[in-house]
Amino acid sequence: MADTVDPAARSRIMARVRSRDTGPELLVRRALHAAGYRYRLHRRDLPGHPDIVLSRYRAVVQVHGCFWHGHDCRRGDRLPATNAEYWRAKIQRTRDRDRAAAEALTKDGWWVVEIWECDLATGTERLLEALESRRSGSSPTARGRLS
Repeated sequence: MADTVDPAARSRIMARVRSRDTGPELLVRRALHAAGYRYRLHRRDLPGHPDIVLSRYRAVVQVHGCFWHGHDCRRGDRLPATNAEYWRAKIQRTRDRDRAAAEALTKDGWWVVEIWECDLATGTERLLEALESRRSGSSPTARGRLS
């Protein structure tokens, strides 16, 4: 099936897709800040340039959009009808890159937390609980999806 939008219009549409300061990322950042946690954003010296870095807790938070990172939920499981093979390969490359970055961070001693767009509220709540337990001395899992 061919694209229903001309290439120039498609380019304008795709140029508007943000990779930083997305709505889900801003929600997680607001919750962390309100709870008293301070962080850095997109540290370029770390593998994968994590969305949120809490250096004091040696923790990084990746806020993933379900479609763009190929989550196995309703939103992430759908591929566009046009150019499906392109999207399948693109999303697989993103998943491979995410996995490699998480492994490198874990190997360097970082606690890697992934929060999915579809699980934003409960994922953020579990993150705050886990950070609080780290703050008080009892440590959550070394790497986690906080399930």
